[in-house]
Order: sequence, then structure tokens, then C-alpha cells
Amino acid sequence: MRFLVLLLLAFNCYADDLTAKAWLIADENGKIIVGEHEQSVRPIASITKLITAITVLESGANMSEDIVTQEFGSISRAELLDMAIVRSNNQAAMLLCSTYPRGYKMCIKDMNDKLQSLGMVHSKVYEPTGLDPRNKSSAEELIKLVKEASRYPEIIGASSKSGVEVKIRKKWVFFRNTNPLIGTRQDILVSKTGWTRLAGGCLVMYLSTNKGYRTVVILGSRNTHTRIPEAEFIAQNYQ
Repeated sequence: MRFLVLLLLAFNCYADDLTAKAWLIADENGKIIVGEHEQSVRPIASITKLITAITVLESGANMSEDIVTQEFGSISRAELLDMAIVRSNNQAAMLLCSTYPRGYKMCIKDMNDKLQSLGMVHSKVYEPTGLDPRNKSSAEELIKLVKEASRYPEIIGASSKSGVEVKIRKKWVFFRNTNPLIGTRQDILVSKTGWTRLAGGCLVMYLSTNKGYRTVVILGSRNTHTRIPEAEFIAQNYQ
């Protein structure tokens, strides 16, 4: 909490000069209230994991089924989904796709088909983690993905967790949420962070505010430290 406060205080010094290459806040109907470079197509890093989670949930896969893995030992799909959303764990996202009922290749195909069905015509993914820089979208199109994610109780449940505890080879290990705002404010329904060198700091959030639902998208922020206070500033000042 103290770290978050320091970040926000530091951000106040440059609140008028966002480092994000593209950003926006939209209302519950998907109308952009304010933003910059909303249509610019950019790498989305681990925001990819939202479409991975949606696709697996829609597949009818048994989420309580235990999967024996080299990385985690025996772990359920539900726990893998939590790890992918809460901790942004790349191995968890990869396992969700590699154990997809129709196989890995069909997982990627179904992910892209889902993006197209949402009208995200400029969005495309090549793998389930976000490490591939070819996984791209725009801030404007991500509004649709975030709103779709809000339809799934499993994603809302994972997004609300400040951390997740997973038993790995007989030992319980606690993993903190990559979004430190989770647990400090109760209005976040969907949250997913992302970062790679090429994508920069990324963050999407779906908020329940006293003015209605709001979607915040940050793409290409300077680093993992700037994406959170920038999103917080946008959420507080442009509702």
C-alpha cells in the first residue's frame, strides 16, 4: 500500500504528460469519453490472457479437472486461469491452451475467431501468453474485449483477488496480483496487466463507478511502474 501511495504521489508531478502511447476511458456503452491514439494498433502483451481465458471458458472445458504438469505438478484449470489473470503467469496461460479440448492450434484459431466475432477486426493473436509481439490490438478495440470479459464470473472472481495461493508439489505458494490496486479499491470488476519491452506497460480495467461502468485502457506506458498511476489518474479525472 505504501508503495502504491508513493507511486501516485510521484505521478502527480507529471499527470498532464501521460507516457502511454495510447489510452482511453469509455462509458458503459463503449463510447470513448477521452483518449489519445485510440485506433493505433500496438502489441498488447499479457492482455492477451483475457482472450485466452474467455476462449477456454467458452470451450466447455472442465475447469475443476486436474492437469498434471511439469511446472506445477497437479493443478486444476480453474487454478491455471487464476494464475493467468491474477499473476499473469505465462506457463499457466500456455497450459490452458495446450490442454484445450480441441488442441493447441484450435485454441489459437478459436481465440482469433472470438476476436473477430466481437468486431475486433484489427486484432490478432499468435499464442496465448502475450510474449509474441505480433499479438496486437488497439485501445479502442480492447473496449470490446474488456466488456466481454466482464460477462464471465470466473474472470471477475480472479480479477478481484489480491493474490492467489496454489499448491505446487506439496508446497503452498502465494502469488500477488500484478495490479496493486486490487484490494485497495472495490470498484474494479475486470483487471489485466501486461508488459514486454516492445509493448511497454499495459493495463485494462472495467470499473463500476457512481456514473456507470467505465473501461480504462493503457497501452505503451513507460514501464510497469507508470501504467498503474496513469490508469488511476485517468479513472479519477475523466469519468
